[in-house]
Amino acid sequence: MGSNNIGSAGRLRRQLIRKPACPFLLIAALLFALVPAGTSTELTPFRFVILGDRTGEAAPGVYEQAWQSTAAGHPAFVITVGDTIEGSLDATAPTQWQEVERILQPYRRFPIYLTPGNHDIWSAISEQLFREHAAHPPHYSFDYRQAHFTILDNSRSDEFSAGEMAFLEKDLQAHAAQPVKFIFSHRPSWLIDLALQNPNFALHQLARRYGVQYVVAGHVHQLLRFQLQGVTYLSMPSAGGHLRASREYADGWFFGHALVDVHGTDIDFHIEELKPPHGQGRVTVPMDWGAAGLVEKPKAELRPAR
Repeated sequence: MGSNNIGSAGRLRRQLIRKPACPFLLIAALLFALVPAGTSTELTPFRFVILGDRTGEAAPGVYEQAWQSTAAGHPAFVITVGDTIEGSLDATAPTQWQEVERILQPYRRFPIYLTPGNHDIWSAISEQLFREHAAHPPHYSFDYRQAHFTILDNSRSDEFSAGEMAFLEKDLQAHAAQPVKFIFSHRPSWLIDLALQNPNFALHQLARRYGVQYVVAGHVHQLLRFQLQGVTYLSMPSAGGHLRASREYADGWFFGHALVDVHGTDIDFHIEELKPPHGQGRVTVPMDWGAAGLVEKPKAELRPAR
């Protein structure tokens, strides 16, 4: 407790001794005086959006519609899960980033946090371009109000490197006091362990130790959800990258994004399919999904578009 607050409390007690006060006002005043300077008495709610892959044989017009839908939700910021450009060739990457900048120009009022995907970084030159356009290194983190966000880089490997795990541990340790935590990466490097319900891998052990609520990835363009020891793992649907396999909504193949409302330490997640022409506007929550797609339920139970 700072010395200014101690002095304020002392003066308040002297004033109350000299002049009786209403018991309710007395209690409220004492509580106010004893709150350290700069401390909030409540956790402020906020909203953000998660966008899936733009590329990987991108479907024309989908990413643009995804951003129109994103902007309509008035988020505080937007996080992607990678694959922002088509990539693969150093010579064409600068032009592809310029095209992305053109698409994003109308939405620059929203802070955008890019996760590096395998279509974004594959070489030293492409990494430098990512750094320039993302305005961040391949791995980084940030706080927003009561939440902490860690973005990991597995753009060039199916697994998290020892260096990434060391960064994650140091980052989570430094922000352990934040009550809400998310981890993002492009590849779902945790997928096999989660399918086997194996808790003995480094990322999960760190997530549990530091109270991470959600681990989110992209890459496969399919919505999947796994739950393990209190941590929710999500593979995001596509925001433009082509749909694979059955292409059926119930199997997790659709174009959309996630609208996330954080209320105190509660996280309210809505997964919104794009409306026509690139979807039907269906809205679900993570609990509606499992490791094999949509949990079996009547269509009438699907939530209406917001």
